[in-house]
Amino acid sequence: MRVDLTGRHVEISPGLRRLVERKLQKVHRQVNNAGVSATVVVTKEKVNNVVELTLHARGEQFMHAVAKAGAWETAMTNVVAKVLHQLEKTKGIWKERKRRGPAARSVKTPRSARRAQSRGAAPVTAGPAPAERGENRAERAAGRARERAPRRVVRAQRYSLKPMTVDEAALELEGQKNRFLVFRDAGTDAVNVLYRRDDGQFALIEPEA
Repeated sequence: MRVDLTGRHVEISPGLRRLVERKLQKVHRQVNNAGVSATVVVTKEKVNNVVELTLHARGEQFMHAVAKAGAWETAMTNVVAKVLHQLEKTKGIWKERKRRGPAARSVKTPRSARRAQSRGAAPVTAGPAPAERGENRAERAAGRARERAPRRVVRAQRYSLKPMTVDEAALELEGQKNRFLVFRDAGTDAVNVLYRRDDGQFALIEPEA
């Protein structure tokens, strides 16, 4: 998962970067291989340290939270807790979709089985072929291996979030191949996320007040 760390009115010191990476480990463990990127913006106010965290997960799922505190560690702890709460709801949706799975394919009943059923015998169901069972076992083993593999933070270059209006952000995203754009609203100075839906329309995610 890519991590983008940006400082606003504050210099990103090595200690602050290590703190952010350490706190994000909780998110990495929960999101597993479904994480695409995490954007962290730290801002220094008069009495508060502000942390904004935007998590992009598979299926074009975005989670966004803001936390303020007198200490960076407290602000990071609170913002991670908020995102993890949102992530739990999203993971519930993923599990439900996985549980339903694809519709079972219909199997043509052999003539002998139909005759047996007409005589009142128990219906005969076709099970998976031996090769299919072997493939399923291999896929499950590979999935378990991926889950056990350690996750690490991929350090990305810092970049400045552009202040722009929603219309300007839509024009910029229109000319890109990226599925989403993180920007700073020119009117509210808040970090927003604009992403392209599967139907080609744009959707805007705004932080909570």
